[in-house]
Amino acid sequence: MKRFAAAFLSVLFLAVPALTGAPVALAAEGAARLRVDLTELSPRVITGTTTTLTVAGTVTNTGDRKVTRPQVRLQVGERATGERGIGDVLSGAVLRDNPLTDFTPVADALAPGQSAPLNITVNLTGTRAAQLNRAGVYPLLVNVNGTPEFGGPARLGAVSLLLPVLAGPGRAAGSHPGAPSMTLLWPLTSNVPHVYAAPYGSPLVLADDRLAAEIGPDGRLNALVTAAATALPGNPGLAKSMCFALDPDLLATVAAMSRGYLVHTDAGNVDGKGADVAKTWLSALRSLAGGRCVVALPFADADLDALTRIRPGDAGLVTRAASGAAIIQQLTGVTPQTGVLWPAGTPSASVLSALAEAGVRTVLTDAGKLAPAAAGGGVTVQGSTVRVQPTDSLIAAAMAGVPTVPDSVTVPATTEAAVASQNGLGALAFRAGLGQTGGQRPDHLLVAPPRRWDAPAEEFTTYLRQVGGFLEAGLVTATGLPSLLADDPAASGAVGDGAPDTAAGIDAGVVSALSDIEDQATGLAAAMQIDPTKRVKPDDVVEPVRLAELRGASTAWRGLPAGAATTNAQAELAAISGRVSVTQPKQTIALASGNSPLPVYVSNDLPVGINARFKLDNNTGLRPADAQDRFFPASGGKNYFLPVEALRAGRFSVDVSLRTPAGTPLGSSARFELTSTEYGAITIIATVAAGVALLLLASRRIYRRVKDARAGRDVVD
Repeated sequence: MKRFAAAFLSVLFLAVPALTGAPVALAAEGAARLRVDLTELSPRVITGTTTTLTVAGTVTNTGDRKVTRPQVRLQVGERATGERGIGDVLSGAVLRDNPLTDFTPVADALAPGQSAPLNITVNLTGTRAAQLNRAGVYPLLVNVNGTPEFGGPARLGAVSLLLPVLAGPGRAAGSHPGAPSMTLLWPLTSNVPHVYAAPYGSPLVLADDRLAAEIGPDGRLNALVTAAATALPGNPGLAKSMCFALDPDLLATVAAMSRGYLVHTDAGNVDGKGADVAKTWLSALRSLAGGRCVVALPFADADLDALTRIRPGDAGLVTRAASGAAIIQQLTGVTPQTGVLWPAGTPSASVLSALAEAGVRTVLTDAGKLAPAAAGGGVTVQGSTVRVQPTDSLIAAAMAGVPTVPDSVTVPATTEAAVASQNGLGALAFRAGLGQTGGQRPDHLLVAPPRRWDAPAEEFTTYLRQVGGFLEAGLVTATGLPSLLADDPAASGAVGDGAPDTAAGIDAGVVSALSDIEDQATGLAAAMQIDPTKRVKPDDVVEPVRLAELRGASTAWRGLPAGAATTNAQAELAAISGRVSVTQPKQTIALASGNSPLPVYVSNDLPVGINARFKLDNNTGLRPADAQDRFFPASGGKNYFLPVEALRAGRFSVDVSLRTPAGTPLGSSARFELTSTEYGAITIIATVAAGVALLLLASRRIYRRVKDARAGRDVVD
């Protein structure tokens, strides 16, 4: 009876939570999981005319055990009254909340890897939905329970979302006195820089053809442009509030693609296929941005702090990164906001100083890094002439998505790409004061989506349409970026905590590698001279290397293999140095005498002259004269006679290469096969010395033999 009672209580303990719907933790570490992929949430915002809420998607068994009785229901949490409640949802936490529906079976069972659809429609006029009658932002939970093989009932999958409610079903929407103004940035930059090499005077070579897909009909960048072009004409408030953030490197690359380009492969360069889509996308962007607000991103969205470490004490790279407005104006016909830059991260004191030298007067950055925090207003940085305009941290975090795997194994959650904008809409509504009582709202919201926001094309359109709905409802009011920046800064204070964020920065190994490349590029530029007939500046020839360094420091490389970040800079450096080379001789060179010069043919295909010196390696048997700087004219080649001295006769080889006076290698080494029948002075001296030594030794031996012979004769006599 005791064993029976224990078994009965165990079953009851496991079964009751499943039947009642109470949240159940995962059975054990490593238990089977169910991934919830949402494909539909309709509507995104509850209004007085809303009567139902529909959620659709799929449930997939991602574990290694069969799951029986998978079932799903919707639950809603308490209305958010503070940022902590919003933050809990954004962190992927699954909160205790109230059911909107009963558990609905998804399938009888799901084997590992198997999926099943889920589709739930909620009647919002029923008793269970009564809590949604008040305006506010609510956590919405899609909760999936099931029983894994060899385990008990457990919550195996969940997705948390923010659900804005402007007005309860059947209720009139309230007014929004004191609604904050809003400005929306719309960033356009590629997933990663795609340039492999673009040497001076040569065609563009891309590392791959993925950018053509990004700007193509089904690509992310095309979807961003198309969504804006669709949403703006019908909503003047949205059009007023929107400002396009453009990456000069992206525009320059697409423009070069439109003229024809190559793609690098292991088998050699091949023709790129995206010239036509490049023309189409660039034309669509020009049409969209014409007459509208545009702000510049740093070139290639470079990490400005990393640039100050690549070239310590020199603001040159930061100035290049901040000077992309001319490229944007040239390629779009629109002048970006003068002196305004939107860099990633928090600018350090050295970056702010460099930006001020580059003419940047306003930096858009995370409000969480300002001290004191400004309620939407700008901050003049102490000790600097630069103004910082804060973007909203909470909204930015919401649009970035929740973690794919949260810290706690008992709280499974996923990032939902198909409804990626939903949490951004919820955070925007919350920050605008929806449902808040007595909370301090900011005067202005500068909304900054992720710089490489990746979502289905329909999601971009849905987001803009809903933001337009917020504007029409008076939840926020539209303010253009120029008007926002026309107001005087609200405060004066510091930016950041004074310490670099190493976790979010560029890999130290990448910075070191780019610093070495910068040193070599500087050595190249110093060795070059303008050719009077071509009149090309050395800095123009080396400029592709500097731009490649900016691409190598792009924030897009964070979290990716470090080696890829420096590929472009290494290729650009090799493309320049490889155009000055020593030609490999086709036959063995015979030295007529011990002091015969070595004929070396050097070609310089650069449009500038260059100073360099010869370097001999693997030169046993040959002694070169002291290295001297020589001048190699632009676009030409000829034989140079290198003084050498043969140290021995016979056949041997020597490697000949070129270096700039600063030590930057040029081209590759050429191996010379040599024969020598003459002896050099050292060889002769050594031979004579050896002969004299041999003569002395022989003479001594003869002397001793004669002496010994005479001594023996005397004894016999």
